[in-house]
Amino acid sequence: MDELKSLIREVPDFPKPGILFYDITTALKSARGLKLITGSLAEKADGRHVDVVAGIESRGFLFGLPLASELGVGFVPVRKPGKLPAETTKVSYDLEYGSDTLEIHTDAVQPGQRVLIVDDLLATGGTAAACVQLIEDLGGTIAGLSFVIELGFLNGRGKLANYDVAALLNYDS
Repeated sequence: MDELKSLIREVPDFPKPGILFYDITTALKSARGLKLITGSLAEKADGRHVDVVAGIESRGFLFGLPLASELGVGFVPVRKPGKLPAETTKVSYDLEYGSDTLEIHTDAVQPGQRVLIVDDLLATGGTAAACVQLIEDLGGTIAGLSFVIELGFLNGRGKLANYDVAALLNYDS
């Protein structure tokens, strides 16, 4: 994963002073970087018996779609409110300063389907936990959660302790 880490740009003081932002766009513009991410996520999914991949808006789409294709399964988007055209179910969750909401089509996941949730970043775990709730509310089973980057020092795995969580890169500070 050193090669992947070398493709990710570190931007200090973004979006505010004191924050070190890990910018994946530099890995995305590299054909090698995109292939490395997709292939590594697919390897982490091996043995999870995935029926469908759910990508969290918006960067989860960037990795979820090619991963679903690689695994030979379908893809379902988990979106912010008002973006999906058919009947949806939603969940609201708390953020550090406020709240947010995620939605999924009510027919996106069938009862018993094994769903792999994918996103670019695991930070505090709130968004991922909300996505887990949506999938389980529809009767789906969580096959696992996969992230490109985990900010381990924020302890997001704590909110996902009952699930199989994988991250390609972990930054502990």
